[in-house]
Amino acid sequence: MNRYFVKHEFMLTKKSNKNNIFILFLAILLFSYCFIILPNQETVDSFDAEEMKIIVKNTADMQKGREARGATGVIKFIGMSVYAQDSNKYKIRHGMLNAYENEEYTRFLRLKIMNLDPQSFIEDESLFPQSPYPEKDRSSLLTQIQLRYDSYLTGDLPISYEMIEQKNALQVLQNLFLGPFTYLILFCAIYFSSDVLVRDRRNQTVLQGIPLSWYRLINIKTFTAFMYTMMVLLALFIAGMAALTIQNGFGYFDIQMPIIIPGEAAGTIDYEMITIGKFLLLAMGFIPILVYLFIRLNMLLSLLLKNEWLVLLVSSLILFSERLYFTRTLRDLFGIEISHFPQTYFEFGKVITGQKNFLVNLETITYAKGYLLFIITILLIELLLVVVSRVINKQRFY
Repeated sequence: MNRYFVKHEFMLTKKSNKNNIFILFLAILLFSYCFIILPNQETVDSFDAEEMKIIVKNTADMQKGREARGATGVIKFIGMSVYAQDSNKYKIRHGMLNAYENEEYTRFLRLKIMNLDPQSFIEDESLFPQSPYPEKDRSSLLTQIQLRYDSYLTGDLPISYEMIEQKNALQVLQNLFLGPFTYLILFCAIYFSSDVLVRDRRNQTVLQGIPLSWYRLINIKTFTAFMYTMMVLLALFIAGMAALTIQNGFGYFDIQMPIIIPGEAAGTIDYEMITIGKFLLLAMGFIPILVYLFIRLNMLLSLLLKNEWLVLLVSSLILFSERLYFTRTLRDLFGIEISHFPQTYFEFGKVITGQKNFLVNLETITYAKGYLLFIITILLIELLLVVVSRVINKQRFY
């Protein structure tokens, strides 16, 4: 009977127009990102060869002008030779351009590091324009770029331009986990499970002859929604990784990435390197836990609200609740440190890399604590679900 009912529920979920339209939307969004947005996306790691050609040409013209005027010596007012500085920059940038055009990416990266001007980078107002602490954020980003580039040069992996620009499949996935992509994953669980219990109120006669207890029926629906959600996410993941691999290569699990950790002195920060493989393993460990958490939460809300759209609304508000109050200066909510709230860990990629601690100047937001809080939250939801399912039994629900 259980197997028959699981099959029945799965087919209902699979044939749902609501779900199929949403999956189509996700597929369009995914392939638009892979084939349209990502190829045209420029980051701090990108290299504009045409712009560099103009810069190199302009520098060469200025140097010729200085040579013609004899303005190649040390300027007493500033105590340095601008001619010598620009001559050095010209050699580096010209070398970068040649290395890029000849696809000599190891040499290109060495010259790119030499071309990094820390002072100009930290003063670049185009980076983090809305940040309340832009210089702090730019300084951290610069350090992470330098650490990442150094790890490429000292590692044994072949360096490609896609690796430098972080556009191979594994690096793109890593960066997606550091953005709002995590909310989309969790919203899928909410959306697919928002109606699995409530829809039976429209077809009450279908369930009248099924010899299953009310709580077991809820558990079977949970299992079906969980498996369906994970299968959809897996299918989209495989499709996305395949599309990215075709374009830019798969990448390597041994690629190093920096994470932020608390420094030895109070209030300071330090950096460590972990592999992308370890990061993705930790990040993906959160997905089934959170998918299950939100499906069980939807079961509880379905019993209480009896309306799929209200369930969707309330669950979505819980999912995005941190976005309603989060600021860089907020460390406590209702007198309780935000590290004790499970919604702090919904952006689990930032938790793993220490970015969450960095943003709010805390040391207590860790992925281990996130796992613990989610398990505690699931246990509380389970307890409430047992109680509520006894109060709102099958007869009262329908």
